[in-house]
Amino acid sequence: MSEANPEQGIRLAKRVAEMRPCSRREAELYIEGGFVSVDGALIEEAGARVTPEQQVSIADDATLLEIVPVTLLLHKPAGVNGGVGKDGQPALHLLNAASLTRSAPAQRFLKRHLANRTLALPLETQASGLLVLTQDFRVNRKLVDEADRMEQEIIVEVAGEIAENGLALLNHGLPFNGKPLPPIKVSWQNERRLRFAVKGPKPGQIEHMCKMVGLQVVAMKRIRIGRVAMSSLPQGEWRYLQPHERF
Repeated sequence: MSEANPEQGIRLAKRVAEMRPCSRREAELYIEGGFVSVDGALIEEAGARVTPEQQVSIADDATLLEIVPVTLLLHKPAGVNGGVGKDGQPALHLLNAASLTRSAPAQRFLKRHLANRTLALPLETQASGLLVLTQDFRVNRKLVDEADRMEQEIIVEVAGEIAENGLALLNHGLPFNGKPLPPIKVSWQNERRLRFAVKGPKPGQIEHMCKMVGLQVVAMKRIRIGRVAMSSLPQGEWRYLQPHERF
């Protein structure tokens, strides 16, 4: 079937190339960059087709500058796979235009921002809190290479009675997987919540530590990675890492 078939119209990229004028590839970049609308609706698929009757418009600020890779910060609910283990795609179903939070500075949303994401610093399924998914290899490399040196802040709700000298043992003196743990900063937030400031925690580590001092973990929430805090991000919603933020 030819590209000019009136039943299916022509490729949107061809129409844009004629309007601009520009090369077909440049037209595709305008479309993928979120600068082209058809009958008032934003279209980001370069392979879309339009009929002669449809109105195509190109944004005044349309540019061919490279679209910068983004990093997404998600408040993962408890019970959703956070990338530990092999039980499916981690939390990806929560990332969509509808769940982009209104509680943080706005950024122009593009569908391509949700593609080719790498999960950095997984979070256990039973835990909630800050999850990082990035398109930026520099961010991923930093989080992976510096995982054992980057502090994570985790709030742990516990039940039971802590053993004598238990808080001191949580800070230093407990083993995990047959090896002594390095010093960790652990303090009480209230009578049922502990704050862990720990570098490079391993899956199951905090639960094991609590059990060693007579406590059962009821809930865990990661609220900070390095210098980036989850702050007021609502559960199940996500936001963009801002240009001034550094892990």
